[in-house]
Amino acid sequence: MKTTRLLIAEDDASLVQLLKFHFEREQFKVTDTPSGEGALRLVEELSPDVVLLDWMLEDLSGLEVCRRLRQDPATKNIPIIMLTARDEENDRLRGFEVGADDYVIKPFSPRELVARVQAALRRARPFFPVEILSFADVEMNLASHKVRRDGRKIELGPTEFRLLRYLLENPGRVASRDRLLRSVWAHDEDIDARTVDVHIRRLRAAINKDGAPDLIRTVRSAGYALDQDQ
Repeated sequence: MKTTRLLIAEDDASLVQLLKFHFEREQFKVTDTPSGEGALRLVEELSPDVVLLDWMLEDLSGLEVCRRLRQDPATKNIPIIMLTARDEENDRLRGFEVGADDYVIKPFSPRELVARVQAALRRARPFFPVEILSFADVEMNLASHKVRRDGRKIELGPTEFRLLRYLLENPGRVASRDRLLRSVWAHDEDIDARTVDVHIRRLRAAINKDGAPDLIRTVRSAGYALDQDQ
């Protein structure tokens, strides 16, 4: 299996060590630098598969690093996830405008960040067959069509399976009922938004047996998200 190369451009040494621990545990090969110029140099030297990029870096901002990577044909397709304490809407928009694939606000869950990186890699490599999706202690095998939680087999109906698959492919992101209808039910005119709630309840009942923590967060007036920190 090909090793996934991760570059972390972050000047908080304690955060870098925490991230290295979590990503190396998932078999990533991690390189880090505290500077923007260093990030550009290491991208050229190492050709990482994905970049975690802090907004505020030594000598060159993360925004500028992202902009330059997107302008270079050799690096324009590398998944880039911005890490920042800036949580204003305008800041997030600036991050996406320069080409960031995702935008994670500090403080964050390292395990959720790992899941977001894995999702970004899947989106960047759609031609690679992905057989296993996972989040926390839930694992879905797409080849065998089986789901397990903490090693225990979970029985799901076809709709609940598709619904869980969508959530596993988009960890931490709030999915509106309309988005779930489009993605899981494919514009079936006989299905309305209340049907989503019914199948979410069935999915919860299936994966939360025996007192397991609920990983599906309900966001009032917005939708649902897969989330460990509720």
